[in-house]
Amino acid sequence: MSEMAPGLEGLLHKVLSPVEPPADLGQRLESTLMSLTESAAEELEAWELSAMRDPRNWVRPAAAVVVGSSAGVALVLLRARQRARPAGRDPLGARSAAERAVGDMRDRTRRLLG
Repeated sequence: MSEMAPGLEGLLHKVLSPVEPPADLGQRLESTLMSLTESAAEELEAWELSAMRDPRNWVRPAAAVVVGSSAGVALVLLRARQRARPAGRDPLGARSAAERAVGDMRDRTRRLLG
């Protein structure tokens, strides 16, 4: 049993070693979140208010609100993290980066909604 331990430790070390994410992962994630947010906004835009009477029709708009909100929040957090990274570990820098990201999202939402 003790003979397997060094081999097992070597395998665990190899398997559990840190892996660097692809360089374009942040951009791919951001574009995916943007497309989810835009799709949810389009779904809500296409929804007719007259369909509100029937509760069976509430599923798609409710799902669009949940998906759009989640993607929007994730996008704000992603952008805040990207902007705060060059500033280091300064908590005030992270806060101002988050505020700028929220402002950017507000501006984009206004442009998207007309």
